[in-house]
Amino acid sequence: MKKIFLAILGLSTFIASAQKDFQGMAVYESKTSTADFAKNFEGNKDITPEMKTQIMERMKKMFEKTFTLNFDKSSSIYKEEEKLDAPGQGGGGRMMASFMGGGGTYYKNVKEKQYTVDKEVFGKEFLIKDSLPNLKWVLTEESKKIGDYTCFKATAVKAASKSDFRNYRRKEEKKKDAVKTEEVKKDESATTEKKDEKKTNFFDEVEMAKEVTVTAWYCPEIPVNQGPDEYWGLPGLIMEVNDGKTVIMCSKLVMNVKDKMEIKAPTGGDKVTQKEFDDIMMKKMKEMSEMGGGPGSRGGMHIRTR
Repeated sequence: MKKIFLAILGLSTFIASAQKDFQGMAVYESKTSTADFAKNFEGNKDITPEMKTQIMERMKKMFEKTFTLNFDKSSSIYKEEEKLDAPGQGGGGRMMASFMGGGGTYYKNVKEKQYTVDKEVFGKEFLIKDSLPNLKWVLTEESKKIGDYTCFKATAVKAASKSDFRNYRRKEEKKKDAVKTEEVKKDESATTEKKDEKKTNFFDEVEMAKEVTVTAWYCPEIPVNQGPDEYWGLPGLIMEVNDGKTVIMCSKLVMNVKDKMEIKAPTGGDKVTQKEFDDIMMKKMKEMSEMGGGPGSRGGMHIRTR
């Protein structure tokens, strides 16, 4: 009995040690649709069709990103792979990434249900520390293959982030009355210039989505409560996420990696909560918009071409 007890104790210690040392690595490809950004140039006579095409092509490349997720049983680090030839590098690139809800190193601890992100925007470093979003996933029986893995579909609805520029839409024009008198038309024509001057503020021309529907595909074969970006909480590694604008898909997966890395939270920057960071971003975005340089304003979105 003593030998059996010692054998069981030794096996338990071995399993615990193996779980502690376990580490995996997943590579994700992220692509963001630029369809809505194209609408920002509608009606702008200063931008030719050729210029618009060139700008949209550069934006498309800017929003095609590769990330690496290093994870163990309880924590993970999600970080973008740096590209030397990527457009918008440097401060401008980091600021644009923050406008799109990304940027920095994203650390998640699913055991403690906490996350930490370091971001550099407007020449200042921030350290965002907060509770992980607790999405109410709805699991389905629908499945598909991602690489060699069978994945299952789950959906959730989350509140739209105010500091994520992707959640803003141009306000739809109200349908005009069927017929207008010549007098009304003349009055409208006379005040067109004044109306255009008033519409220089980006936030006067847009509205924000209140909620975002997220579709995720997770793999029960990989029993870790992890995923890319802010996503977690499913009974298996999240292999793909689609929030309607951005698709993040796993392109490579390595289990029990030999060259392990230290998975720990970043520490640099001014400590803020997510709400405090969002408020700072909103304030800065409005200041830029009022000066004619806000994101999406005419002439306000500067894209480096070097």
